Amino acid sequence: MINIVLLEPEIPQNTGNIARTCACTEVALHLIHPLGFSIDEKQVRRAGLDYWSDLDLTEYSNLKDFLSKVDKGSIFAASTKAQRIYSEVNYPEDVYFIFGKESAGLPEELIKDLGDQSIRIPMGKKSRSLNLSNSVAIITYEALRQRDFPDLKTQGSLHRLRWDS
Repeated sequence: MINIVLLEPEIPQNTGNIARTCACTEVALHLIHPLGFSIDEKQVRRAGLDYWSDLDLTEYSNLKDFLSKVDKGSIFAASTKAQRIYSEVNYPEDVYFIFGKESAGLPEELIKDLGDQSIRIPMGKKSRSLNLSNSVAIITYEALRQRDFPDLKTQGSLHRLRWDS
């Protein structure tokens, strides 16, 4: 299973968007406290629309709590500081992609400790970082692509017209 992990997220709209992405792709979401908001806040709920009831959500009291419950070999740290590009990795069946808070990213100790399990999204030299919800979507869809999008609707349908077969 693909798992998205947010370490101490700060912006409610990002977390709401990520929750929607997770629900639409049948990916689990893990939130590591402290959060910079309440998940009951209007902004989080609005960004996630009506997908919250479809979300597989787990919360942890802190990073140590999360790390004690997950196999370290299945964790991939997403960071602008990582050396490997996210698309160069073949991800295991059970994978946890951990993303840091918007203002600071992940602790460098975690990135270094995970070594080759630290990944980055290429960006221009003058860029500091992508939006957190965009980064989650990019990496989530790469992992899904590697699995050939299991159990996801692969053909769109028109509302008024029909595709010719």
